Amino acid sequence: MTKIIPVGVLFSETGPTAVIETTQLHATRLAIQYANEILQANDIQLEPICLDPQSDPYLFAALSEKLIKESDVSIIFGCYTSISRKSVLPVVEKFNRLLFYPTLYEGFEFSPNVIYTGACPNQNIIILAEFMFSVFGTSCYLVGSDYVFPYESNRIMKDMVSGFGGNICGESYLRLDAKTEDYRPVISEILATRPNFIFSTVVGSSTKGLYEAFEDAGISPKLIPIASLTTSEAELMLMRPSARANHFTAAPFFSSLLSDSEAPQWKSLAAQTKGIPVNQCWEAAYFQVLLLSDSLARVGTDDVDSIKSALKGSEIEAPQGRIKVDPDNNHCWLYARIGRSRRDGCFDIVRESRRPVRPDPYLMSYAISAL
Repeated sequence: MTKIIPVGVLFSETGPTAVIETTQLHATRLAIQYANEILQANDIQLEPICLDPQSDPYLFAALSEKLIKESDVSIIFGCYTSISRKSVLPVVEKFNRLLFYPTLYEGFEFSPNVIYTGACPNQNIIILAEFMFSVFGTSCYLVGSDYVFPYESNRIMKDMVSGFGGNICGESYLRLDAKTEDYRPVISEILATRPNFIFSTVVGSSTKGLYEAFEDAGISPKLIPIASLTTSEAELMLMRPSARANHFTAAPFFSSLLSDSEAPQWKSLAAQTKGIPVNQCWEAAYFQVLLLSDSLARVGTDDVDSIKSALKGSEIEAPQGRIKVDPDNNHCWLYARIGRSRRDGCFDIVRESRRPVRPDPYLMSYAISAL
């Protein structure tokens, strides 16, 4: 008899972060379909229960508890912003459930009840800083959305700039639903201070406002580019083509890795993503389901403690390459890549690590020798 395992899926379909979270939802649904084909041999089927937290961090917490109490969910896939993750964290810890979190984040966290499948700082910001310093210079302007991830990421960038003898020309934070006109005072300050580059931790649909205000001011990205951790293919597709070219993003994965792949599994997956802005968060949302299904095939139960044990050190093939869960900190070994954006909304990869980078969420070392 087939064992039905309900899994919670918490990604926003509405609100300012839906531009990314809808891609994570798409990837999760697609991966569950694939996982269920594999798990048939083990008489296991995943049953997704999808709820819309509407980009509201407090609704994330309420819905996670609803999933646990009303649907007896042991596993939740979800969250994009750090504030939504931090809202869900006490819930999964209280009930001993497991959250798979498929988003880059600021690091400095560990929970035995979370599997972190997005990049942590040593896998993106350290490498991005080293690249921008070497190519453009060490002075930068910091602009971000007004919540924990941008503040913490900018703190790390400040340390990097100081360590390389550079300077911070300015720092601004705007609300999540900021529009183009809201960024114009920021752009005026950038024009006055002339940094070597802009470091953006703006997230969601408001990214469009920053890049279009930048272009409206007549700034050439060849002279002062925007370097970002959060601007992916999904955000680029919101912008006019002329505003999105020749900027830089650090990520473990870019869509070209899927579309250009010769591997039959990924060629088949690419055919199923037409019209979807495949990006780093999409990819993490996809492969984390495969991590779970691999563990379920080995343990045959959704008992959280059994799954936790099975996940430690587990390895799978992902679209970005072979990844694994670090047994000491629940973060994934991921590739480090830097992409230059194009008018068509995709990226050219201009630098990448030869092997996956060990996650160092507490930045015990600032090693940048992986490239």
